[in-house]
Amino acid sequence: MRILGFDTSTPSTAVGLMLEDGRVLSAYDHPDAGARPGHQARLLPLAAELLDSAQLGWGTIDRVAVGIGPGTYTGLRVGVASARSLAQSLGAQIVGVSSAQALAHAALASPVHERGGGEEPPQAVITVVDARRGEVFVAAYARGPESPPAISPPRPVAVKDAAAQFARITREHGGGAWLAVGDAALTLREELAGAGVPSAPEGSALHDVDARALCELAQDADAQPLETVVPEYCREPDAELALAGAR
Repeated sequence: MRILGFDTSTPSTAVGLMLEDGRVLSAYDHPDAGARPGHQARLLPLAAELLDSAQLGWGTIDRVAVGIGPGTYTGLRVGVASARSLAQSLGAQIVGVSSAQALAHAALASPVHERGGGEEPPQAVITVVDARRGEVFVAAYARGPESPPAISPPRPVAVKDAAAQFARITREHGGGAWLAVGDAALTLREELAGAGVPSAPEGSALHDVDARALCELAQDADAQPLETVVPEYCREPDAELALAGAR
């Protein structure tokens, strides 16, 4: 099965192309700190580059996979709309994949140098993603036979309450080594360490959604009806909250 997968839940754009032999070609766009995300401008060109490098055409794609979040409202909207349009135009299957689960999937399979040492591989992962407005999206996943099951589903948590949330997760699901990943895991590394959870080191690829993980999770999932693939915002969009506050 040939799978084109992409994630736009964070400022970065991740694109992967899984070939029939299981190999995955990957491409990324990481904007500079403070720069606007380039999802709309870079998503399809990155996908086209991967197809060209594999000497394949758009019509050879069997399945489209998209990260559904949680993450930024605009990024998720761009990614899901693009995936649905592509799947419909190509007559391909579509699968929505949790962006947090993709982070955890890659972390659980990571080599020692990416996770910053420790011979014992992690048995569970906490994902911490910047949600803006003084919040982070926090989730936890355990090692499983295939895709990692959620032991604490994604939810928005105020930064000031993050330490208590990390402690609750490890207290309720303790046992074995932990690892924290995500673009806010370094910002909150002290709070995570207080709960016994080390963060992957600065510069580790584990803090970004991995294109290979996205494709691998999509490969094992069932295809979904087009209309059921929707963003997992986990909270009301900023514009709706602002409108409600103005009333």
